[in-house]
Amino acid sequence: MKEEETLPFSSVLDALFTRDPLPLHLLYRLSDMAVADYEEFRTRWTAVPAERRRTLMRHLADLTEANYVVDFVPIFRDAFEDAEAAVRVAALDGVWDATDTRLIAPITRLMQTDSSGEVRAAAAAALSHYVLMAEWGQIPARFAGSIIEALLVEYDKADAPIFIKQAALEALGAANHPRVADLITTAYESGIDEMQISAVFAMGGSADKRWLGTVLAEMDNPNPEMRAEAARAAGNLGSGDALSPLERLTEDDDYEVRLAAIEGLGRIGGETAGDILMRLYEEADDDEMLAAIDDALEEMSLFSGELLLLDLDDDEHTDDELPG
Repeated sequence: MKEEETLPFSSVLDALFTRDPLPLHLLYRLSDMAVADYEEFRTRWTAVPAERRRTLMRHLADLTEANYVVDFVPIFRDAFEDAEAAVRVAALDGVWDATDTRLIAPITRLMQTDSSGEVRAAAAAALSHYVLMAEWGQIPARFAGSIIEALLVEYDKADAPIFIKQAALEALGAANHPRVADLITTAYESGIDEMQISAVFAMGGSADKRWLGTVLAEMDNPNPEMRAEAARAAGNLGSGDALSPLERLTEDDDYEVRLAAIEGLGRIGGETAGDILMRLYEEADDDEMLAAIDDALEEMSLFSGELLLLDLDDDEHTDDELPG
């Protein structure tokens, strides 16, 4: 049996808290811990050096994003109170897909009162997921009102740093609130690059086709960060009109723009997008691009109910293991 399955839990913590290099494979033992194991983890966590806590929490957040099976929510919830701002930020990043509505209140408090601006921005970003779930009917609609009002208060603060305003606007994009469209328009017309990019993000989150023309136009913006955001927003808006511009952006000079275009194609889906992605897969020559294409194809299959199988037998990438 593997070490992560047989090692006593105390020894797992010894290794995670002290061993160099960090044994990343043992992080899985922190998922769905038994009560006694979690109590031991909590007791020992406070004695872990700050740098190690920061490293561990960031790895847990990254692992949560890459693996839908693991569950570190109890760890993240406790880490909201950690003395290190970077630990709190990582914990907030880690709950990006959490469904526990009991997290809403502590996340909101962090957005409103934390001493770190980075933590407040991360909290606003974490709340965006709950706005989406309320809009999609995945949590009771009553939760949406207090979240949206709290985000509006933060956005309206005259002395709020711009990055907190950006996070609040992006979180509000999906909200069914009469102020949102005007906020997006004002931010887009502000002439401030950062706010314009966040406005395009919010346009995509709104799922409102009124913004499609603006999003398509921004795919030609000289700023690669805006082109990338426009590509993602176009994918979220889900219009077939974006397929040709997105295909063009898969050949953009900027690598991140190409990745964003692939993501957008996966969001839109359909036969044409699938054909483009399969062609790109055949032409791809690096692991990150292959993984992005595979993720996009997987997302298409989830939404279409179909399984897109890649025939790799005669492909030059046969030896590459694609992430599931």
